[in-house]
Amino acid sequence: MSGRRLTHDLFFYLGMLLIFLPFMGGKVAYLPVVFAAVWGLGRFVRFAGENRGIVRFREGVVTAVAERQRLAIALILAVAVGLPFVSSNYLIEVLTSALLYAILASALNITVGLTGVLVLGFIGFYAVGAYTTGILTAKFALCNFWVALPLSGLAAMLCGILLGIPALRLKGDYLAVVTLGFGEIVRIFLTNLDRLTGGPNGILGIKRPSLGPFTIDQPREFYWFALAVLALVVLAVARLVNSRYGRAWIAIRENEMAAAALGIDVFRKHLLSFSLSAFFAGIAGSLFAVKQGFISPDSFTFYESVLVLCMVVLGGIGNVTGAVTGAFLLIVLPEFLREFAMYRMLVFGAVMVAFMVFRPHGLLGSRLIAREAVDREDAGAA
Repeated sequence: MSGRRLTHDLFFYLGMLLIFLPFMGGKVAYLPVVFAAVWGLGRFVRFAGENRGIVRFREGVVTAVAERQRLAIALILAVAVGLPFVSSNYLIEVLTSALLYAILASALNITVGLTGVLVLGFIGFYAVGAYTTGILTAKFALCNFWVALPLSGLAAMLCGILLGIPALRLKGDYLAVVTLGFGEIVRIFLTNLDRLTGGPNGILGIKRPSLGPFTIDQPREFYWFALAVLALVVLAVARLVNSRYGRAWIAIRENEMAAAALGIDVFRKHLLSFSLSAFFAGIAGSLFAVKQGFISPDSFTFYESVLVLCMVVLGGIGNVTGAVTGAFLLIVLPEFLREFAMYRMLVFGAVMVAFMVFRPHGLLGSRLIAREAVDREDAGAA
């Protein structure tokens, strides 16, 4: 191992330990779990960095890489499932929030990462999903959570289709401004429609999901529930990436004109990615509503849209695992920096700038993307 790699690993492990140690509450018994989590995350980051964007021709190499990937994922899942047994309720609540943001980041990654469409008002779909669940289960008590969950996703998807039909005919900054306007329109609409949404006061009394006599009302139980939903969403997005639709989205992202010349219906593929992204955002919004038990328009500001976009960029645009990693970093890191009081956001911003300077293509960004960017820069200079 080179001296540079050793120094890099040392700083990485020390940084991850500093993030997790404040949540231990001074209990030495938590150290093995923390070390296992940090070691597993480090191995997975190294694996992603070494194998992303590498063309492999031999079947044996593909099999070995797949086995290492499955081992790393299994280790991280095992640590994630067992973490609530040795964690305080505070840490569980923070991690549950990170899981919900990870679902949002994975959803946004479909549109921003795979098709290259910049969306600045994505939190609007999140709000639609949350309020659909709140209205159906608490405001009018029309159905239980298990019926409201898919309906929330479908309501957000319908909004995505209605917005996407006119908006996706625009390009670049103009499309971004339209989506930004959508997010603000949803928030103002929810504030002004008092009879249905409760206006600025929001909706109270949203109950946790239940299965017969069993209710998911403890932080630990809801954490596992959110983890299961995240696993399903990540699996679905990963399968989409490797499907013919995912290949078409990537082709559109790389060169829209060439994709259209090859017979790909660019508008329909854009609309499909936009609506699917909105569907998963609605699912995340439904989970947020039942987790909080209360929702109001103040929870769905423009800042939240920017935060989710930062998660995708920080983790690595177009990388499924990177979106989840970025979500956890941006939710857990500020909690650790809370000890710095008024300097918390200053330190947080400095860390973000450092990430973007040293990893401009994201923490788990593909080497292939980086190499293509360098080639384009060299061609432009020539």
